[in-house]
Amino acid sequence: MSLLIGVDSAEFTFIKEKTGATSGNLSVQLDKLEQAGYIEIEKSFKGKRPLTTCRITKHGINAFETYVENLKKYIE
Repeated sequence: MSLLIGVDSAEFTFIKEKTGATSGNLSVQLDKLEQAGYIEIEKSFKGKRPLTTCRITKHGINAFETYVENLKKYIE
């Protein structure tokens, strides 16, 4: 989620590279975030290759900001 906060959208390969997650694990986690309404996943093609793009939703931004605020309170 923190990767998606700072960008308009991110490709699956970018997220995989930055997180170090395997394709299978990342796919499962992204599906869970999509089911929760935190992100939107768009599947398309770039030429003949599949392209998966993720974008954080307003609900996801609100949830992430709440999470960060709760972490700050916990640390204090």
